[in-house]
Amino acid sequence: MSSVSIKDVAAAAGVSPGTVSNVLNRPEKVAASTRSRVERAIRELGFVRHGSASSLRAGHSRTIGLSVIDIGNPFFTDVAAGVEDVASERGYAVILGNSGGDRTKEQRNLLVFAEQRVRGVLITPTDEDLARLDRIKERGISVVFVDHPATRPDQCSVAVNDVSGGALAVTHLLDGGAERIAYVTGPTTIRQCQDRRTGADQALIAAGRDPESLQEIVMPTMTARSGQLAAEKLIDQGALPDAIFCANDLLALGVLRVLMHAGIRVPADVALIGYDDIDFASASAVTLTSIRQPTHRLGQVATELLLDECDNPDTHAHQQIMFQPELIIRESTRPAPTPSPLG
Repeated sequence: MSSVSIKDVAAAAGVSPGTVSNVLNRPEKVAASTRSRVERAIRELGFVRHGSASSLRAGHSRTIGLSVIDIGNPFFTDVAAGVEDVASERGYAVILGNSGGDRTKEQRNLLVFAEQRVRGVLITPTDEDLARLDRIKERGISVVFVDHPATRPDQCSVAVNDVSGGALAVTHLLDGGAERIAYVTGPTTIRQCQDRRTGADQALIAAGRDPESLQEIVMPTMTARSGQLAAEKLIDQGALPDAIFCANDLLALGVLRVLMHAGIRVPADVALIGYDDIDFASASAVTLTSIRQPTHRLGQVATELLLDECDNPDTHAHQQIMFQPELIIRESTRPAPTPSPLG
C-alpha cells in the first residue's frame, strides 16, 4: 500500500494542499470548521507526515524543549502540564529534559534540543551563568526563562517573586510567636533558594531581628529525603528551633515525617512552613502551611511567550512577567494571637 500524501488529504477534505500544510504547521491560521474537516481526513486516511523532512525544509521542527531542575518535584510536573497544554493546542510536541540541578546535564539537554531542531526552549537554569543560552539563541532558537527572572530587556521570562514569598513565610512564623527560626534550603547556587533567604532576612529586619539569627541548613538536593536528613541534624544539635521554614514542600514533608516520628508536635513544639503548595501539602498527616505559586499558569504563559516569539519575530515584544505568591495557612503553623478585647 502506497503512503498517503498531503494531496490525498487535500482531495478528501476538499481543500488545497496549502491549507493541509497550514493545519499541520500553523493550525491557528485555519478556520476551526476547515481544520476539523482536514483533521478528519487525516484520521480516516491514516496520513502521517514525514517530520524530519519538514524539519529540514523549515530549519526547525514542531517541537519545543523544556529543561527543568527536578521533574520529580510536583512543582515542575505542574509547570510541564501547563507547557504541554498550550503546546498541544498550537500543534507542538514537548521534549523534556531534567537537569537534576547539574549544569553539565543541562548542557547535554540543550545540545539534544539543538540536534532535534526545536523551535524554542523553555528553561529553569541551574545557575546564574546564562551565557550558554545566548549560544542557543545564536542558532535561531528562541529561549524563555521559566521560574527565573530575565536579566536583560531582550529576554522573556515568567517567574514568581520569591523574595516576597520568603518574607511572607517568615512574617507568618513571627506573627505566630516564633523566636528561633531555621531555614532548610537547597544548594545556594539555585536562584530560588537565594531569593527566599533574602525575603526571610527582610522579614526579620522589619521585625527588629538580626538576620544572622536565622539558622540555615543547606542540603545538596531539595527532596523529601534531604528534608529528613535536615530534621535529624536539627534534633541531634539538642536545641530545636521553634519554627522551620523550608525552601520547598518536599523538604518540609521530609522534616515533618522525622519530627512526628520523634514525638515532636507540629505546630505545638515546632511550627513548619513549606513553599510551592504542591498537592501533597494539603494531604499530609498534619496539613502543611505553604507559599503557593501559580505553577500551571507559569507553564502556560511561558509557552505563549515562546511561541509568539517564534511565530512573530518581527513584532514580538519581550516581556518579563512576575507573579506574586500567596500564603496558604494550614495546621502546621500557629495562628497569630488574637488581640485581647479592651475593658
